Amino acid sequence: QVQLVESGGGLVQPGGSLRLSCAASGIIFSIYVMGWYRQAPGKQRELVATITSGGSTKYGDSVKGRFTISRDNAMVNLQMNSLKLEDTAVYYCAVFTARGDYWGQGTQVTVSS
Repeated sequence: QVQLVESGGGLVQPGGSLRLSCAASGIIFSIYVMGWYRQAPGKQRELVATITSGGSTKYGDSVKGRFTISRDNAMVNLQMNSLKLEDTAVYYCAVFTARGDYWGQGTQVTVSS
């Protein structure tokens, strides 16, 4: 079965950096898009960044210029720099394929002094 394994979450100070990784396994159909979404307490899930199979990227307005998404086959990474308090959220890896959408379990990112 399909499994998305996320890593890299944790506690970081404002202005610091963190790198999230997501390894997808068991996906045998074409991958259209891979990306990251997040959900903060009291807020709806929002787009962080996505990357298509062709390498095109999209970023949420709140993270443009600070976050960078990259992909290496079935691995998708998110480099987060200049972190702010409002970046605190559960971050979810997502893979959108020709046969369905798959989500990771989520990893907590906490930005705090």
